[in-house]
Amino acid sequence: MNFTTEKAIYVQIADRLCDEVLAGMYGDDERIPSVREYAVLLEVNANTAVKSYDLLEQRGVIYKKRGLGYFVTAGAKQQILKERRKEFMETRLPEMFRQMRMLGIGMEEVTEKWVSGS
Repeated sequence: MNFTTEKAIYVQIADRLCDEVLAGMYGDDERIPSVREYAVLLEVNANTAVKSYDLLEQRGVIYKKRGLGYFVTAGAKQQILKERRKEFMETRLPEMFRQMRMLGIGMEEVTEKWVSGS
């Protein structure tokens, strides 16, 4: 995984796990890789992975079964979608529209480019 300087690494790891839930890699109440497995996979310190899992557990995306590992909370996919949509609408979309105004790009041009596939 290529990390950016935009966010802390543990947050990027948490985002990746959320992406995997959204992609259907892990369903409700399904076990996810252990902290150590995920740390090895991403070539990060295990403590960083622990921090990511703790963050997701606090957000209610995953839960721990003692001795068995971490599992996806029922309804996590819908929760992640709701959070991501809110963040997109409140943060990214306003900036995108600001850039469009500065560059003189209208909705017609966007629609033509992305809906019709030109």
